[in-house]
Amino acid sequence: MVFSSIPFLYYFLPIVLLCYAVAPAKCKNMVLLLASLVFYAWGEPKLVLLMAVSVVLGYVFGLLIEKHRGTIHAKYYMIASIVISVGFLGYFKYADFFIANINMATGLSLPLLKVALPIGISFYTFQLISYIVDVYRGTAAQHSLLNLATYIAMFPQLIAGPIVRYTDIAKDLTERVHRFEDIAYGIRRFVIGLSKKVLIANQLGELCDIFQSSGEQSVLFFWMYAISVSLQIYFDFSGYSDMAIGLGRLFGFKFMENFNYPYISKSVTEFWRRWHISLGSWFRDYIYIPLGGNRVSKGRHLFNIFVVWFLTGFWHGAAWNFIVWGLYFAVLLVIEKFFMLKYMERMPKVLVHGYVLLASVISFVIFDAANMASAFAYIGAMFGFGGLPLVSVETLYYLRSYAILLILALIGATPLVKSIANRIMTAQWTESTLGTVLSTALELLVLIVLFVVSTAYLVDGSFNPFLYFRF
Repeated sequence: MVFSSIPFLYYFLPIVLLCYAVAPAKCKNMVLLLASLVFYAWGEPKLVLLMAVSVVLGYVFGLLIEKHRGTIHAKYYMIASIVISVGFLGYFKYADFFIANINMATGLSLPLLKVALPIGISFYTFQLISYIVDVYRGTAAQHSLLNLATYIAMFPQLIAGPIVRYTDIAKDLTERVHRFEDIAYGIRRFVIGLSKKVLIANQLGELCDIFQSSGEQSVLFFWMYAISVSLQIYFDFSGYSDMAIGLGRLFGFKFMENFNYPYISKSVTEFWRRWHISLGSWFRDYIYIPLGGNRVSKGRHLFNIFVVWFLTGFWHGAAWNFIVWGLYFAVLLVIEKFFMLKYMERMPKVLVHGYVLLASVISFVIFDAANMASAFAYIGAMFGFGGLPLVSVETLYYLRSYAILLILALIGATPLVKSIANRIMTAQWTESTLGTVLSTALELLVLIVLFVVSTAYLVDGSFNPFLYFRF
């Protein structure tokens, strides 16, 4: 089940919200946990057992670490817990990748395991690891298995993030307060995220699919694809994050922001402070800093950067294009950090911004490629090395057909729309009682229209891919 689906919007979510609302305070976590298990089991019930085992092991190891804190045994328990969690992730997500590469390197014909990938395993594994490490560092362990399971399995952020840390919501698990303002904010945030996913990301995905199946490609069509896939990935990821943050607020939880208009960045370094923020901060706090961060020799510092970005790429998928994608950013970040940043500050903003956009567009061509051969072919064709015409009749047709969508997506990827909306909602005319009523009604009308139109697209059976199956 996914958020952008009729069963979720019109059956699952209303039933869960009703049960949650009428449940006594001490039973709300139980309702949320049961709903999360049903949500996760919707696609493959057997895989719920894996998550249950992971949660129980995390619970036991957390208590053992707390009990033996300050001794070498606590460190052993932490290591054992991490090894088991990473072992589960490695088996279910990466086993066939390693077998295939061993076969390729040695000429063997070892059979692939073809294990089903549990949806969201990368997200909940990282949450478990952060919990265990934080307990080792001094955070109090969770003594209620129900509360820990609710944290790990919570359906709003289970399959698509953001990666929520236990320390950020530990208090909310037992003492959260439900306010009307939070509910209103949650609804608003969810509808905006749903609209980004259904009305923009899905439509851009259709254009990308048209490009992939086209027999009349051109240099311009390759650029249309590259820009479209970059925007699709952004609106898909950020849309799901918005929906997760909104759902979390409905249940009394405040999840961290995950995207902050990355395409307005003036450096790749800034881009990664704005893109998938929860993942970047996780790697910083649990990999980069423990390795020594930048408080080491230059050689070790470079090693730390490349290790983090190799793992960042590999986390996204069991394929070489994801690894290359991560290392590509490592190279850019190293170049910026050691050579370019001091010059970029004096360069024209348009030039610097253009460099960041070009770098990110190329990166997402690599990210979306079926393999590295395709990635190199696509990037080469974008720069005229594919022997293709600059433009074709088919390209112009699809450019005209999707021009408005592309323009709206480009504008939506900046803070412009949010800025205009804030100005309207905080204008002087809204300060009176009548103005407050009118501004509230206007906002409600916009949200209703967005929700109805999104529903219409879903009912119509439009293109609705789920990019998180690989995670």
